Amino acid sequence: MSQLTLAARIREHTGKGMNRKLRTQKMVPAVFYGPHADTTLLTVTYTDLQKLMKQAKTENIIFDLQIESKSGAQTKKVLLKELQSNPLKDTYLHADFYEITMDKALIVKVPVRLLNIPVGVGKGGVLQHTRRELLVSCLPDRIPEYIEVDVSALDIGQSIQVKDIQFGEGITSKLDGQVSVAGVVAPSAVPEKDEAKEEAVEGEEGAAKAEGEPEAKKEESK
Repeated sequence: MSQLTLAARIREHTGKGMNRKLRTQKMVPAVFYGPHADTTLLTVTYTDLQKLMKQAKTENIIFDLQIESKSGAQTKKVLLKELQSNPLKDTYLHADFYEITMDKALIVKVPVRLLNIPVGVGKGGVLQHTRRELLVSCLPDRIPEYIEVDVSALDIGQSIQVKDIQFGEGITSKLDGQVSVAGVVAPSAVPEKDEAKEEAVEGEEGAAKAEGEPEAKKEESK
Protein backbone atom coordinates (compact mmCIF):
# COMPACT_ATOMS: atom_id res chain seq x y z
CA MET A 1 0.00 0.00 0.00
CA SER A 2 1.52 3.30 -1.08
CA GLN A 3 2.08 5.93 1.61
CA LEU A 4 -0.05 9.00 1.01
CA THR A 5 -0.02 12.06 3.25
CA LEU A 6 -2.16 15.13 3.72
CA ALA A 7 -1.47 18.17 5.91
CA ALA A 8 -4.29 19.69 7.96
CA ARG A 9 -4.75 22.50 10.45
CA ILE A 10 -7.15 22.68 13.38
CA ARG A 11 -9.93 25.25 13.02
CA GLU A 12 -11.91 26.74 15.87
CA HIS A 13 -14.88 28.21 14.04
CA THR A 14 -17.69 26.53 12.17
CA GLY A 15 -20.89 27.45 10.37
CA LYS A 16 -21.96 27.91 6.76
CA GLY A 17 -20.63 31.46 6.60
CA MET A 18 -17.18 30.46 7.85
CA ASN A 19 -17.06 27.45 5.54
CA ARG A 20 -17.88 29.62 2.53
CA LYS A 21 -15.14 32.02 3.55
CA LEU A 22 -12.64 29.16 3.77
CA ARG A 23 -13.54 27.99 0.28
CA THR A 24 -12.94 31.46 -1.16
CA GLN A 25 -9.44 31.18 0.35
CA LYS A 26 -8.85 27.86 -1.47
CA MET A 27 -9.30 25.93 1.77
CA VAL A 28 -11.60 22.95 2.36
CA PRO A 29 -13.36 22.50 5.73
CA ALA A 30 -12.96 19.00 7.15
CA VAL A 31 -13.54 16.92 10.26
CA PHE A 32 -11.47 14.19 11.95
CA TYR A 33 -13.18 11.56 14.10
CA GLY A 34 -13.11 7.91 15.10
CA PRO A 35 -14.20 5.35 17.71
CA HIS A 36 -11.39 6.37 20.06
CA ALA A 37 -10.78 9.93 18.88
CA ASP A 38 -12.26 13.27 19.78
CA THR A 39 -14.04 14.97 16.91
CA THR A 40 -11.75 17.71 15.60
CA LEU A 41 -12.55 20.44 13.08
CA LEU A 42 -9.87 20.89 10.42
CA THR A 43 -8.98 22.69 7.24
CA VAL A 44 -6.91 21.41 4.33
CA THR A 45 -5.77 23.24 1.24
CA TYR A 46 -7.68 22.59 -1.95
CA THR A 47 -4.40 21.99 -3.79
CA ASP A 48 -3.19 19.33 -1.34
CA LEU A 49 -6.54 17.52 -1.34
CA GLN A 50 -6.70 17.57 -5.12
CA LYS A 51 -3.17 16.13 -5.28
CA LEU A 52 -4.14 13.34 -2.88
CA MET A 53 -7.15 12.42 -5.02
CA LYS A 54 -5.00 12.23 -8.14
CA GLN A 55 -2.39 10.05 -6.44
CA ALA A 56 -4.92 7.60 -5.03
CA LYS A 57 -5.59 4.47 -7.08
CA THR A 58 -8.69 3.33 -5.24
CA GLU A 59 -12.00 4.71 -4.02
CA ASN A 60 -11.15 3.74 -0.44
CA ILE A 61 -8.26 6.09 0.23
CA ILE A 62 -6.11 5.42 3.31
CA PHE A 63 -3.37 7.88 4.19
CA ASP A 64 -1.43 9.67 6.94
CA LEU A 65 -3.17 12.82 8.13
CA GLN A 66 -0.66 15.28 9.59
CA ILE A 67 -2.58 17.52 11.97
CA GLU A 68 -0.89 20.76 12.98
CA SER A 69 -1.96 22.64 16.11
CA LYS A 70 -0.56 25.17 18.59
CA SER A 71 0.71 22.35 20.79
CA GLY A 72 2.53 20.64 17.93
CA ALA A 73 1.90 18.15 15.14
CA GLN A 74 0.55 14.62 15.22
CA THR A 75 0.03 12.01 12.52
CA LYS A 76 -3.08 9.84 12.29
CA LYS A 77 -3.85 6.96 9.96
CA VAL A 78 -7.22 7.72 8.37
CA LEU A 79 -9.73 6.65 5.76
CA LEU A 80 -11.34 9.29 3.56
CA LYS A 81 -14.85 8.46 4.70
CA GLU A 82 -16.68 11.07 2.63
CA LEU A 83 -15.82 13.86 0.23
CA GLN A 84 -18.54 16.31 -0.71
CA SER A 85 -18.07 18.17 -3.96
CA ASN A 86 -19.83 20.52 -6.34
CA PRO A 87 -19.76 18.81 -9.76
CA LEU A 88 -20.92 21.95 -11.54
CA LYS A 89 -18.03 24.03 -10.23
CA ASP A 90 -15.59 21.11 -9.89
CA THR A 91 -14.75 22.05 -6.29
CA TYR A 92 -14.55 20.24 -2.95
CA LEU A 93 -16.98 21.34 -0.25
CA HIS A 94 -16.17 19.20 2.80
CA ALA A 95 -14.12 16.14 3.79
CA ASP A 96 -14.55 13.51 6.53
CA PHE A 97 -11.44 11.75 7.86
CA TYR A 98 -12.05 8.58 9.90
CA GLU A 99 -9.27 7.31 12.17
CA ILE A 100 -8.35 3.65 11.69
CA THR A 101 -5.93 1.06 13.03
CA MET A 102 -4.26 -1.35 10.64
CA ASP A 103 -5.15 -4.38 12.78
CA LYS A 104 -8.91 -3.74 12.87
CA ALA A 105 -11.27 -4.65 10.03
CA LEU A 106 -13.22 -1.98 8.18
CA ILE A 107 -16.54 -2.22 6.37
CA VAL A 108 -16.26 -0.50 3.00
CA LYS A 109 -17.85 -0.39 -0.45
CA VAL A 110 -15.73 -1.79 -3.28
CA PRO A 111 -16.51 -1.32 -7.01
CA VAL A 112 -17.35 -4.37 -9.14
CA ARG A 113 -15.58 -4.97 -12.46
CA LEU A 114 -17.16 -7.45 -14.88
CA LEU A 115 -14.79 -9.54 -16.98
CA ASN A 116 -15.35 -11.10 -20.42
CA ILE A 117 -18.46 -11.42 -22.60
CA PRO A 118 -21.23 -13.84 -21.53
CA VAL A 119 -22.13 -16.68 -23.90
CA GLY A 120 -25.73 -15.51 -23.60
CA VAL A 121 -24.85 -12.19 -25.20
CA GLY A 122 -23.62 -14.09 -28.25
CA LYS A 123 -27.09 -15.59 -28.48
CA GLY A 124 -28.78 -12.20 -28.44
CA GLY A 125 -29.13 -11.76 -24.69
CA VAL A 126 -28.51 -8.53 -22.81
CA LEU A 127 -26.02 -8.25 -19.95
CA GLN A 128 -27.37 -6.41 -16.90
CA HIS A 129 -24.94 -5.11 -14.28
CA THR A 130 -27.29 -4.92 -11.31
CA ARG A 131 -24.82 -4.31 -8.47
CA ARG A 132 -21.90 -1.98 -9.09
CA GLU A 133 -20.56 -1.92 -5.53
CA LEU A 134 -20.25 -4.61 -2.86
CA LEU A 135 -20.08 -4.10 0.90
CA VAL A 136 -17.15 -6.05 2.37
CA SER A 137 -15.21 -6.36 5.61
CA CYS A 138 -11.42 -6.66 5.73
CA LEU A 139 -8.26 -5.20 7.21
CA PRO A 140 -7.23 -1.82 5.77
CA ASP A 141 -4.26 -3.24 3.87
CA ARG A 142 -6.46 -5.85 2.19
CA ILE A 143 -9.05 -3.50 0.72
CA PRO A 144 -9.09 -4.30 -3.03
CA GLU A 145 -9.19 -1.62 -5.69
CA TYR A 146 -12.14 -3.49 -7.22
CA ILE A 147 -13.73 -6.95 -7.19
CA GLU A 148 -13.47 -8.85 -10.47
CA VAL A 149 -16.40 -11.01 -11.55
CA ASP A 150 -16.07 -13.35 -14.55
CA VAL A 151 -19.38 -13.40 -16.44
CA SER A 152 -18.23 -15.42 -19.47
CA ALA A 153 -20.23 -18.55 -18.53
CA LEU A 154 -23.56 -16.74 -18.13
CA ASP A 155 -26.27 -17.91 -20.51
CA ILE A 156 -29.64 -16.26 -21.10
CA GLY A 157 -31.67 -16.43 -17.91
CA GLN A 158 -28.65 -16.96 -15.66
CA SER A 159 -27.14 -14.62 -13.08
CA ILE A 160 -24.26 -14.32 -10.62
CA GLN A 161 -25.09 -13.71 -6.98
CA VAL A 162 -22.93 -12.54 -4.11
CA LYS A 163 -22.57 -16.13 -2.86
CA ASP A 164 -20.95 -17.12 -6.18
CA ILE A 165 -18.08 -14.62 -5.87
CA GLN A 166 -14.59 -15.45 -4.61
CA PHE A 167 -13.62 -12.42 -2.53
CA GLY A 168 -10.06 -13.38 -1.72
CA GLU A 169 -8.24 -14.13 1.51
CA GLY A 170 -9.33 -12.07 4.48
CA ILE A 171 -12.27 -10.44 2.67
CA THR A 172 -15.85 -11.26 3.61
CA SER A 173 -19.11 -10.00 2.16
CA LYS A 174 -21.56 -8.04 4.32
CA LEU A 175 -24.42 -8.53 1.86
CA ASP A 176 -27.02 -11.28 1.59
CA GLY A 177 -25.72 -14.10 -0.59
CA GLN A 178 -28.85 -14.00 -2.76
CA VAL A 179 -28.16 -10.46 -3.96
CA SER A 180 -27.72 -10.44 -7.74
CA VAL A 181 -24.60 -8.81 -9.16
CA ALA A 182 -25.01 -9.44 -12.89
CA GLY A 183 -27.18 -11.46 -15.24
CA VAL A 184 -28.13 -12.05 -18.86
CA VAL A 185 -31.74 -11.54 -19.90
CA ALA A 186 -33.55 -12.27 -23.14
CA PRO A 187 -34.22 -9.27 -25.39
CA SER A 188 -37.85 -8.21 -25.11
CA ALA A 189 -39.91 -8.65 -28.28
CA VAL A 190 -42.76 -6.50 -26.96
CA PRO A 191 -41.32 -3.12 -27.99
CA GLU A 192 -40.73 -4.41 -31.53
CA LYS A 193 -44.35 -5.60 -31.79
CA ASP A 194 -45.62 -2.30 -30.47
CA GLU A 195 -43.48 -0.44 -32.98
CA ALA A 196 -44.81 -2.62 -35.81
CA LYS A 197 -48.36 -2.02 -34.62
CA GLU A 198 -47.78 1.72 -34.46
CA GLU A 199 -46.33 1.69 -37.97
CA ALA A 200 -49.38 -0.23 -39.22
CA VAL A 201 -51.74 2.24 -37.54
CA GLU A 202 -49.80 5.16 -38.98
CA GLY A 203 -50.00 3.53 -42.41
CA GLU A 204 -53.78 3.09 -42.11
CA GLU A 205 -54.19 6.67 -40.91
CA GLY A 206 -52.04 7.89 -43.77
CA ALA A 207 -54.11 5.92 -46.29
CA ALA A 208 -57.36 7.20 -44.81
CA LYS A 209 -56.06 10.74 -44.91
CA ALA A 210 -54.99 10.34 -48.52
CA GLU A 211 -58.43 8.99 -49.45
CA GLY A 212 -60.18 11.84 -47.67
CA GLU A 213 -58.12 14.65 -49.11
CA PRO A 214 -59.96 14.93 -52.46
CA GLU A 215 -63.29 15.22 -50.66
CA ALA A 216 -61.91 17.97 -48.48
CA LYS A 217 -60.69 19.82 -51.54
CA LYS A 218 -64.10 19.33 -53.17
CA GLU A 219 -65.82 20.84 -50.15
CA GLU A 220 -63.42 23.79 -50.22
CA SER A 221 -64.23 24.37 -53.88
CA LYS A 222 -67.95 24.65 -53.16
